[in-house]
Amino acid sequence: MSEEIPLVGAIDETRAGARYRALDRELPTRGVEAIDAGCLLTFPYPADGSRQEVTIDTDEFTAVCPWTGLPDYGTLVVRYTPDRACLELKSLKYYLLSYRDVGIVQEHATDRILRDLVVACRSRRMTVTLDYKVRGGLHTVTTATHEPDEPATATATAG
Repeated sequence: MSEEIPLVGAIDETRAGARYRALDRELPTRGVEAIDAGCLLTFPYPADGSRQEVTIDTDEFTAVCPWTGLPDYGTLVVRYTPDRACLELKSLKYYLLSYRDVGIVQEHATDRILRDLVVACRSRRMTVTLDYKVRGGLHTVTTATHEPDEPATATATAG
């Protein structure tokens, strides 16, 4: 017969308390070298001089906390003005899936995604926003921007 864990009140220093504390452990994570920017593909953008803004969003972005290995979930929005190439969506999906087991903080993920996508499609401008689900009562949104002739910049807001 298994040991009963109390449902009400504090967990005491009994075997049940020790079992609860044993839940604190690190889960395995992969390093940033697992991010697969090489899978990103593009297709030609019309060379007729028109300028469109392309917006891509997904609420399925996930990475893991680099310290605990627990999953982080978020909504990712990419806005860009193409120059000569557009991002191919299937390859973008595989690229984003490569973050699934990577231990990376939100701010670094936002910056890395921006840099990889700018290199892949050489856009006129791009903004990447990563809005993580609330964890520990804190909500954080990070935004990184690439403008022509400017280095990529990043901002973070917590609320």
